[in-house]
Amino acid sequence: MTKRIGVIGTPGKWSTETLAKAFADRTGYSQVIDMGDAVLDLSAGALFCDGVNVCELDGLVLKKVAETYSPDALDRLEMLRVAEAAGVRVFSPAENVIRLMDRLACTVTLRNAGIPMPPTVITENVAAARDALDRFGAAVFKPLFSTKARGMVLLEAEAPDADAKIAGFRADNPVMYVQQKADLSGHDLGMVFLNGEYVCTYARVSQTDSWNTTIHSGGKYAPFDPDPELIELGQKAQAPFGLTFTTVDIALTPQGPIVFEVSAFGGYSGALKGCGIDAAGMVADHVLAEVSA
Repeated sequence: MTKRIGVIGTPGKWSTETLAKAFADRTGYSQVIDMGDAVLDLSAGALFCDGVNVCELDGLVLKKVAETYSPDALDRLEMLRVAEAAGVRVFSPAENVIRLMDRLACTVTLRNAGIPMPPTVITENVAAARDALDRFGAAVFKPLFSTKARGMVLLEAEAPDADAKIAGFRADNPVMYVQQKADLSGHDLGMVFLNGEYVCTYARVSQTDSWNTTIHSGGKYAPFDPDPELIELGQKAQAPFGLTFTTVDIALTPQGPIVFEVSAFGGYSGALKGCGIDAAGMVADHVLAEVSA
């Protein structure tokens, strides 16, 4: 019997369509689900999208619930819990992903697990944020909901407009996440895991004078061969979250490796372009084995 697996993502986007095609190639069934068009009918216990009752599928794979992270995206994940209650397997489980979309929730979990991270201060107090900046010398002010460094602001303690920029950041981000700027030496790493097992590591190498190395800011993917200790760190970092497919963001600094965050949805493009690995196919094979067991 053909298993019907839906891919929750953005129609037309490469990673979403690649994942949907991987399932179509294996089962003949393909369904991309845009949660922005979903309708949850609680009285009927049904979640509809494009005329499909998601609660009747065999499984769902989460690639993206929204184009940008926000509290609204958390509500879309809550809707998926109805499908889970109906017996639909979701990869990764909605509650596990909810813990990752808020940067602070991810950071607290990593710190509680003893994962090395850059010195970080979280506060709503402008004076405390300024004090943290003075202690750090340079810091990145990060929104709690963002990806690919969007909305992040790099501030230098000695900059004459630092106070004004802190105030401007706080106007849009009442809870300020202030993290000491790390020396990335022009690159950082994405360490890929499937069902908790190590897959590969790619580097994001800066091609500009940007302070970050994200592809969004012009970085390029390259292969990277980590030592066993670094793989062990990545494995330890992703373990508390229980994700099906994820990428751990790691930087190698003069003081040793540090972890920035664990991705809610993983880097399919990085795995392919940086490591030559078809992560979409690997995820499809894993999911189909799980729902067929």
